Amino acid sequence: MTIVIGFEGSANKIGIGIVRDGEVLSNPRRTYITPPGQGFLPSQTAKHHRGVILTVLKEALQEAGLKPADIDCVAYTKGPGMGAPLVTVAIVARTVAQLWDKPLLGVNHCVGHIEMGRLVTHASNPTVLYVSGGNTQVIAYSERRYRIFGETIDIAVGNCLDRFARVIKISNDPSPGYNIEQMAKKGKRYIELPYTVKGMDVSFSGILSYIEEAAEKMLGSGECAAEDLCFSLQETLFAMLVEITERAMAHCGSQEVLIVGGVGCNLRLQEMMGIMCEERGARLFATDERFCIDNGAMIAQAGWEMFRSGQQTELSDSWVTQRYRTDEVEVTWRD
Repeated sequence: MTIVIGFEGSANKIGIGIVRDGEVLSNPRRTYITPPGQGFLPSQTAKHHRGVILTVLKEALQEAGLKPADIDCVAYTKGPGMGAPLVTVAIVARTVAQLWDKPLLGVNHCVGHIEMGRLVTHASNPTVLYVSGGNTQVIAYSERRYRIFGETIDIAVGNCLDRFARVIKISNDPSPGYNIEQMAKKGKRYIELPYTVKGMDVSFSGILSYIEEAAEKMLGSGECAAEDLCFSLQETLFAMLVEITERAMAHCGSQEVLIVGGVGCNLRLQEMMGIMCEERGARLFATDERFCIDNGAMIAQAGWEMFRSGQQTELSDSWVTQRYRTDEVEVTWRD
């Protein structure tokens, strides 16, 4: 049996998870939440992570019923993500690996999401839609790489939703995207927004600028409700994502879709993708907030796959990188 502990802290979530041969033994997590109308700054997020990371580490070991001696490998998020939080977590992971005399592994955050999704859903070789606050990509595996077939050319879909939540002063607890989803369920009117698909890529910044201006005018005049704007934004963004995912499926001859990342929790996105899959005779795989939202177990699972295939990260190479693309990783653990 191989037991790997994973440290994740690339954005406002700090999580530490432990995985043993495909079984999640523990996965505690904390979230840095800011007041309505505000985002989270790298320095303040890192300060939050520093304040709670050792508590979360103790929780992870206690929940799993393990001692440091039981751990075979320490994995941490190398990137992509916010610089200061990444460095905070990497320093703790490096220190733990040295104190416990264990091998160290730097993991790509996006690959962590994919491997966690594959583990939980048992999808065999899916087309992956990876949607979060910092990333939007359509991915498929080919020849020892997770190939990016399409992506955002500006901001991520989660970032678009989060920034609109700030405009209309929606609470950040538990997350702005979740609160937009709940408001969207009450929306009764669809307001047409720009729909920007460019080949296999998408663009969200123009939609955000348009709806920010529209919100001020339409809400001020009583022309529509905030719930209508939330509904319209979701429908437009998700339709774009379903379109490029379907095109990637057609190119790859794929009959499976796996949605990963924090925005992947959204039930309306899952519903829209499910309709497309049903029409194609394909299958949809998705998970809930335990594994969609950033967590330590996903880093542990990717680290487990990497460690079992013979990979390790030397201490001298254990840096972080804010721009670490999914397709830069050699996938040594798949055929």
